[in-house]
Amino acid sequence: MMRYRVLGRTGLQVSVIGFGGIPIQRVSAAEAGLIVHRALDLGINFFDTARGYTDSEAKLGSVLRKRRNEAIIATKSMARTAGDMASDIRTSLKAMGVDYIDLYQMHNIKHKAALEKVLSPGGALDALQQAKEAGLIGHIGVTGHIKEFLLKILRIPEIETVQFPFNPVESNGVRELLDLSGQTETGVIIMKPLAGGAFSNAGLALRFVLEHPVSTVIPGMDSLKQLEENVKAGLDPLPLSAQERRVLDEETGRLGTAFCRRCEYCRPCRQGIDIPSVFLLDGYYRRYNLQEWARERYHGLKATADQCVGCGECEERCPYNLPIREMLAEASGRLA
Repeated sequence: MMRYRVLGRTGLQVSVIGFGGIPIQRVSAAEAGLIVHRALDLGINFFDTARGYTDSEAKLGSVLRKRRNEAIIATKSMARTAGDMASDIRTSLKAMGVDYIDLYQMHNIKHKAALEKVLSPGGALDALQQAKEAGLIGHIGVTGHIKEFLLKILRIPEIETVQFPFNPVESNGVRELLDLSGQTETGVIIMKPLAGGAFSNAGLALRFVLEHPVSTVIPGMDSLKQLEENVKAGLDPLPLSAQERRVLDEETGRLGTAFCRRCEYCRPCRQGIDIPSVFLLDGYYRRYNLQEWARERYHGLKATADQCVGCGECEERCPYNLPIREMLAEASGRLA
């Protein structure tokens, strides 16, 4: 039977295995309907999507609005001003066909300017508070990859949940975030628990994350097979056995550390290349089978990876010693 945990001071009881809404973009509406119905049947009640995930809100909403009392719906927006956020909230409600959303999150707070913008008078947080008072949303959260800024925004009383990446190869700064979340009773939602699909043994990676004081993990799923496999992690006992931990450690070792954690220390690039975004899109291309989607957004970047002149300044700043120039060339070969 699926296990459930409390999502911080929201008081919501969420399934420890939630549903990440990115991959659902690449399946048909009919396939998406079957997957979402089955997820609900298996005990998943937490569904996370975003305004930026093309038709993900609509696909999830087509099922969730019919089984509204079984689902806790979370979505998010990159809007930074009150006006833009209010508009996105209305768009999300319409796209999903519901009259309220349980959790609305400020998406990807990744630098000081964004943090200051959403918290300033007339910023996104103002619109979220107004929507909460009007009953359009139930709770307010934040997502991001840069732990430094999440730690700051977690101290804002209105922020009830935090969403960030955590997996066996991406744990830098996680302990501090979990400690502060515990102190503030903030609900913790973990994205990228499988490192963008890099882990072949999904169950062990998910259970590894669930050994920690998190509320739910939200692997992305676009097939019934993936769904069934991931749900098992919400049923199996914790902690990992010694043998299971050895298996996971071996895979973690094989994967190495050649992952972009999107810490952004490589920025700025003199050529204007948004290096973390290039690697993010390349990950969607390779791991999520979103080739057309990734290419379209890649060519929308102000500067593409082929404009790298090989100066190496980014590699000098990278705390993980990644071969960024080589990785950019490989990404360019795929995305171009």
